Amino acid sequence: MRKIVERIAAGIITCSGFLTSIVILLIVVFLFSEGLGLFSSKTIEEGYSLVVNKANPVEELDARQIKEIFDEDITEWNDVGGTSGKIRLLRFDDMESLFSRERLGENYEHAEACLDSLIKADAGIIAFIPESYASKLKNGRMLDGHEISVGEVLGGNEWFPTATPAPQFGFVPLILGTIWVTVFAIIFALPFGLSVSIYMSEVASVRTCKMLRPIIELLNGIPSVVYGFFGLTVIVPILQDVFGLPVGESGLAGALVLAIMALPTIITVSQDAMQNCPRAMREASLALGASRWQTIYKVVMPYSVSGITSAVVLGIGRAFGETMAVLMVTGNAAVIPLSITDPLRTIPATIAAELGEAPAGGPHYQSLFLLGVVLFFITLIINTSVEYISSRNK
Repeated sequence: MRKIVERIAAGIITCSGFLTSIVILLIVVFLFSEGLGLFSSKTIEEGYSLVVNKANPVEELDARQIKEIFDEDITEWNDVGGTSGKIRLLRFDDMESLFSRERLGENYEHAEACLDSLIKADAGIIAFIPESYASKLKNGRMLDGHEISVGEVLGGNEWFPTATPAPQFGFVPLILGTIWVTVFAIIFALPFGLSVSIYMSEVASVRTCKMLRPIIELLNGIPSVVYGFFGLTVIVPILQDVFGLPVGESGLAGALVLAIMALPTIITVSQDAMQNCPRAMREASLALGASRWQTIYKVVMPYSVSGITSAVVLGIGRAFGETMAVLMVTGNAAVIPLSITDPLRTIPATIAAELGEAPAGGPHYQSLFLLGVVLFFITLIINTSVEYISSRNK
């Protein structure tokens, strides 16, 4: 009977592990399939086209060029490979200001002829119009549908996925914002975390250590939204007054909140690593005349450097994937940060803030999944680093 129960338990454990592995694999496949679909999407939003005069030699425009043209940063055709001449912008919404309702028709049945006359009269025109009209024009030609490229996404410096006519999916501000706030969080948290772990491992009494350890570990159980609310009501106003900032939500506020959140991980893992240092090594150092602090600095910390490094990397992983707390205190500005007091936006915060509003299956939706792929690889690198560092000096 006992053997039967053991076999059943072993079978249940095996099945659970197998199912868990399959589910994780399916999640990864789904993440990649949705994210990589962005590179088969067109630059122009679905259902619309860019139309130019048939005499215009320009065949294709990328997302950056389209944005700069419609922002009027580019005003000459020769700047985008065409002949000399001014660029004239035309949006379909402008039709009512150019033509009367009688000429357009009650249901825009004559809009095609009006568009054709405008394009014929002006060789420098570029029109952003519905594809149903663009395909019927006699004097106009649709530009080739430019597909979103890897370089535009991973090398783009602007994130504006709802822009028209060409959304901008540059990941650089989000990646830099995530790295920026994480690096400063670890810079702030590491000295305090190591100090507390050294105190608990080498200085504090057993009673004090037993009292502090549960309190520190309890900090890991506090919801991140509580940390975010604390940062929003306490840290942000202080930073705004101290630095004279117009808005206190900044990368510095996010770094401080993340530093507080990463402290329990750094303290507990570092303390465990230091306590694994053999007592004989400590006693040998003291017997040779070293003081307690010399023993900590010369013996305990070098012996525990692998565990301490693992603690730092785990702290980075804790900060890197944080969502709600960062979303509440960093200002959510998708710009490249030039100073620690600048507002910024991280990858997890972007996914959390925009996924609910992105149309399913569209480029915006796919770009958020692609951000998840980037975050997946970063997390994979962090976890691999922890495994390597932890096993190096076993």
